[in-house]
Amino acid sequence: MIILACDQVTKSFGVDIILNQITFSVKAGRCMGIIGGNGAGKSTLFKIIAGLLDADSGEIYKAKDTSLSYLPQNTVLESDKTIWDELIHLFMPLLELEETLRKMEQQMAHYDSMDKEEYARLLDEYSKLQESFEEQDGYSYKSYIKGVLTGLGFSPEEFHMPIEHLSGGQKTRVALAKVLLEKPNLLLLDEPTNHLDLDAMQWLEDYLTSYPGTIMIISHDRYFLDALCDNILEIENTRCRLYNGNYTSYQQQKSLWIAQHEKEYEVQQKEIARQERIIERYRSFNREKSIRAAQSRQKMLDKIERVDKVYQADEIHFSFQINRQSGQDVLMVDSLSKAFGSNLLFKDISFNLRLGDRVAIIGPNGCGKSTLFKIILDKIAPTAGSVKIGAGVEIGYYDQELTSLNPKNTIIDELWDSFPHMTETQIRNALAARLFKGDDVYKPVSSLSGGEKGHLVLTKLVLANNNFLMLDEPTNHLDTESREELERALSEYPGTILMVSHDRYFLNKIANRIILLESGGITEYLGNYQDYINKRKALEALANENQETSHLTRTALKEQRRRQRLERENEKKQKERLKALEQEIHDLEEKIKLLELKMADPTLYENTDKMLDVQQEYDNNKNRLEGLYLEWMDLA
Repeated sequence: MIILACDQVTKSFGVDIILNQITFSVKAGRCMGIIGGNGAGKSTLFKIIAGLLDADSGEIYKAKDTSLSYLPQNTVLESDKTIWDELIHLFMPLLELEETLRKMEQQMAHYDSMDKEEYARLLDEYSKLQESFEEQDGYSYKSYIKGVLTGLGFSPEEFHMPIEHLSGGQKTRVALAKVLLEKPNLLLLDEPTNHLDLDAMQWLEDYLTSYPGTIMIISHDRYFLDALCDNILEIENTRCRLYNGNYTSYQQQKSLWIAQHEKEYEVQQKEIARQERIIERYRSFNREKSIRAAQSRQKMLDKIERVDKVYQADEIHFSFQINRQSGQDVLMVDSLSKAFGSNLLFKDISFNLRLGDRVAIIGPNGCGKSTLFKIILDKIAPTAGSVKIGAGVEIGYYDQELTSLNPKNTIIDELWDSFPHMTETQIRNALAARLFKGDDVYKPVSSLSGGEKGHLVLTKLVLANNNFLMLDEPTNHLDTESREELERALSEYPGTILMVSHDRYFLNKIANRIILLESGGITEYLGNYQDYINKRKALEALANENQETSHLTRTALKEQRRRQRLERENEKKQKERLKALEQEIHDLEEKIKLLELKMADPTLYENTDKMLDVQQEYDNNKNRLEGLYLEWMDLA
């Protein structure tokens, strides 16, 4: 069943078209990810669906009795209530029903003063109301509120804090809790992982995975989109395109679609050019018969449905180099402790970084990750312990607050102040590679968006050529394209990296070691974020298995091992099929290339039967290739 459909939705602001004939539908119970560059119109689309903004044209259809809740990006909840009172207010009908039940219980306590009919009537009404109370989770809603708040990172001590005393991030988390507790049929979430630490993100993923309603999510968190989404709607150049599967599947399909579309465009352009040459030759004969033939061919050419050229947005580029190589020992942290008054952040932590390491520090919000960075950078002093920087180490630092920028500077002056030896041409070229072009370089830094400021700080790091990068949430303000380009550049970087990030996709791409900072100490894990998760799950599974197998009979153990063996054999067969598929796809693509070369040869069209045979073979191979692609994506 379709719960929501958008038909030809168009929206402009002034002369700028933001959304142009957006058409798609969402099935009940599905989770759709909405992606696109900053300013593509994703949030505008959500506001139109939520009824907060009118479309210029087009229609929005919602299924009957659809309830909708919308979490805007960076929403700041304003309320004079406490967190608990704000959330408990959502259950006011239940509270009133509970109060009615309590009063009826008091009445029934005096049954000896009632006649039998009156008591029976009261008992019947009480039974119906109590059944309704149970159906609405009347005995568990308070536990439900506590579970959501705890999952989103609030401690029980914070439940009764006044909302007006909370930080912006905490207010956003309360707003998210409200939306989740409303349990609508259709949930619209705009960047819901903002202000969540890794544990809260994992909780939200688990919660939304089992959510019974329909979900639409705008997010730059690719790991989050991978874990949840059944399909991806990309908004690009005012238009939209729907892809089945999660984010990784979207990437594969998009690459295939671009390659196929470019080939179709190229083949069609060659055919159009050929037809135009024939028409021109007919016209040059200047005879009635040849002019009629030219007009006939022109009419046929005009009726061809033209393949649009693939849209290519301006691409950002990063490349991190080093002035000189550091020594093998880059950073030595020994028995480090830090406390602010009675608040102990961490105690006796020790770790080393060697040349080429890519180490990520993760942990809950407030555990001291950014503080640790500031100690390493000698911006604040430790309570105990020491930090030693290795020989020849030059540190480049990305501050998540972007405080290294001077808001009074223009963009070009910001770079020139840091690199006065560079020429204007060199400065402009560096800025153009990060999409600051033309007169944009004279914009004041204070007027830039978070993403633009992030690009500017990264530009300064690129030009500095440091051999040790300390990156504190470097992807926070970046769109997906910028994140992927940053990942590519850092994967080729010849120096050493220490990073703090909540972007799990980024951690998977870059980190080769994870340091978990929690409970005042650290635990180290080799590998990237997914390796860390797998090891944690394996340890938990082993503990559970030991607990379970201690109660299993020998027969049950034998059956369990048989199932595990079958699963391994099935996995092996799938890998073998995947390899065979890749070879089939390669062979078929080569065959299609040869057919395209034949179709580009003008002499082919002199023999109609031969041309039709080649066209039929081409169509058959294209259809077969599409089927192989789909099977490959399912297995991959």
